[in-house]
Amino acid sequence: MNNNDTSAISTYPDVNAVYEKLNALVSQPLRPIQREKMQQYLDYFETKCTRSKQLTDEAKAIIPGGVQHNLAFNYPFPIAIEKAQAAYMWDADGNRYIDFLQAGGPTILGSNYAPVRDKVFELLKECGPVTGLFHEYELKLAQLIQQHMPSIEMFRMLGTGTEGVMAAIRAARTFTKKRYVIKVGGAYHGWSDAMLYGLHVPGTGRLEAKGIPRGASAATQEFFPNSLTALRRHLVWNRLRGGTAAVILEPVGPESGTRPVPYDFNQQVRELCDEFGALLIFDEVVTGFRLGLGGAQGYFNVMPDLTVFGKCITGGYPMAGGVGGRADVVSGFAAGIGGTGERAYIGGTLSANPLSCVAGYHAIKEMERTNAAVLAGRAGDRLARGLQEIVDRLDLPFVVYNQGSIVHLETSGVMLLDLRHPLRTLKELKPREHMIEEMGAAYMANGLITLAGSRMYTSLADTDEVIDEALDRFETVLK
Repeated sequence: MNNNDTSAISTYPDVNAVYEKLNALVSQPLRPIQREKMQQYLDYFETKCTRSKQLTDEAKAIIPGGVQHNLAFNYPFPIAIEKAQAAYMWDADGNRYIDFLQAGGPTILGSNYAPVRDKVFELLKECGPVTGLFHEYELKLAQLIQQHMPSIEMFRMLGTGTEGVMAAIRAARTFTKKRYVIKVGGAYHGWSDAMLYGLHVPGTGRLEAKGIPRGASAATQEFFPNSLTALRRHLVWNRLRGGTAAVILEPVGPESGTRPVPYDFNQQVRELCDEFGALLIFDEVVTGFRLGLGGAQGYFNVMPDLTVFGKCITGGYPMAGGVGGRADVVSGFAAGIGGTGERAYIGGTLSANPLSCVAGYHAIKEMERTNAAVLAGRAGDRLARGLQEIVDRLDLPFVVYNQGSIVHLETSGVMLLDLRHPLRTLKELKPREHMIEEMGAAYMANGLITLAGSRMYTSLADTDEVIDEALDRFETVLK
């Protein structure tokens, strides 16, 4: 667990200590950026990002909100990116940013990694991006994934992580003949009807399920993060009324570990699933290959029944997702084509297209060659240590921790609110959301792109010099 040479996580965080700090953060008044400094940061966008503003203002007439991507940071307005390379991105006005978004986590090699890009170019010259028929790299990619993750006895590629989750749940219900699916409250597992339940804020149930018939999420349940007692209660109750098909979770905790789990949590969930005859689904959309070539399941040494992948499966290239796992479960996708038993129907014309498969195969091979996950994890360690030093020196109540190359800097604690304290949550949700928007804007005005102003993903491209430059920029904001 602490082997620096083979693990992308050098030391797993002390989860109890992290929660003690997080609880202290949300129990005290907000510490936002001083108003005069915040105005200077907002002036940056008005004076230095005029092309972005022009483009996104025009886009609002035809694109809802003026932007197509949930990852886009929209305060005070979205930034239009024109170039991405290694550790940096450049916007339409030529401003350079250190890229800690990394497309939401999949580009462990850094953005627009040349050796993979060259292989994609070769493929495009010979074959084009899609044929609708089988391509050799479908097999080569599946074999490579299986090599690194022994739980993947069979693998079916799809277009997105959302599709992977949908397929995994469908396969679990088909195989077990059981109904209920249990998730961790607050976790995001894509935007399918069944999973828009208990989204972002634990305990909210169907709050975000607008446009979704009640029956579509009637068999979805949530339990509060890290509460094995609550999970067991659901499993016991479900046994009396149709059974639990699957428990799905992010193995580092919801939202890439924003609510981190104890190191032995996954093993205990595994044991509960075995006791109650439920399948265990790991959502490795972010952690796949980022926590090492064996993913989170390799790091925690826990074998899920099914694993969901997203953009990590292609190194960030499009049409990226899939589900793999036990052959007796996954083979249900082939029933009617040559498989046996009941069929769990899935599809996707662009799934496993040649472009995606060649990109994924060579991205993983490059991760093998460069030891990318470990080096990205060391960059995350350096970033987290530096941020902690700044926070301590400036006597700020903010919370810093990392799980290798996933780095958290919690300044408002908005993601730690839940409905166990409904009055506080209702009162503080909007102010804390706005503070994190301001923090993200302040970072961006200082040349730093983060995820939602509180999360950073480091990559192979983040050298010591890149991290040290970033720390200087973070200090400008935090001081």
